[in-house]
Amino acid sequence: MQSSRGVVEDPHANPDSTPADRLDDDDYPAYSMGRAAEIVGVTQAFLRGLDAAELLTPQRSEGGHRRYSRYQLRIAARVRQLVDQGNPLEAACRIVILEDQLAEALRINDELHQTIRDDQPGD
Repeated sequence: MQSSRGVVEDPHANPDSTPADRLDDDDYPAYSMGRAAEIVGVTQAFLRGLDAAELLTPQRSEGGHRRYSRYQLRIAARVRQLVDQGNPLEAACRIVILEDQLAEALRINDELHQTIRDDQPGD
């Protein structure tokens, strides 16, 4: 399985995008595998394992090298935290997927409640 945000869109797809826009873009694949591993405090093999488990699908550079976004680094850091707590990698990946799905369900639930409140006549 894969997180809904795991696949990063091509940064060149939006011709109006500027380098300054990318600074705030959590999905922009700014980090090489080596730098991503250093930031998260894991080995490159750990990141390849997340790719093999289909939790993260990093963007590829023109040369075929994996590129990671800040969002993906947060996911990898959460998996590392769960693994450090004694969970097998597969279980840690599943936990992260379920946490992501729960957060999305709660967000949708909040939006629906807000819509219902907005549609009710005033007191």
